[in-house]
Amino acid sequence: MNTSTPSGTAPRDGLDAHATAAHASHYSRTAMILHWLIALLIMVNVALALSAESLPGEWVRPVIDTHKSIGITVLGLALLRVLWRVSHRPPPLPREFPSWERMAAHAAHFLLYFLMFALPLSGWMHDSAWKAAATHPMHLFGVIPFPRIGFIMNLDPAVKEPLHDQFGALHTYLGYALYALLAMHIGGALKHELIDRHSVLKRMVP
Repeated sequence: MNTSTPSGTAPRDGLDAHATAAHASHYSRTAMILHWLIALLIMVNVALALSAESLPGEWVRPVIDTHKSIGITVLGLALLRVLWRVSHRPPPLPREFPSWERMAAHAAHFLLYFLMFALPLSGWMHDSAWKAAATHPMHLFGVIPFPRIGFIMNLDPAVKEPLHDQFGALHTYLGYALYALLAMHIGGALKHELIDRHSVLKRMVP
């Protein structure tokens, strides 16, 4: 009886192993879509936030409403991303990374996730404490009705007015933190890509 391995098995096993290794070194397609979509929306929202005060008066309200809509969208997408990450293990960092860089990368990712939730939530709280919130319904992208946070909106005006200012300040400071963290995140990725030659970008592209 011939017990030798068929001639086509070894190459096929090699291709399967290569495909498995390539898959293990990349994020899933769903994770990539969520990552780049959230990144794009955040950059658009940053641009809207920074430009709102310099726009003509009649543009300010539509820009602010769009900013709110994008923020709520990011909140929903961030929740989906966390749920996906919990059920789909991300690829490991390159083995060449020293331990301190691994720790820094994990800390930066944690803070980014925190800000992806904290910024929209603080903005939602700020908007719910707006004195005119009850008479100006909120619509996502001008189409889909979206509620304010009821217990905040229904507070006594004497209590709500200072809260509106405090939530606005919190939202602003969280925005500054996001700017700094994004700069470090992008700078770190470019350093690994262009200087260290240990690409992390390829894990997030097909």
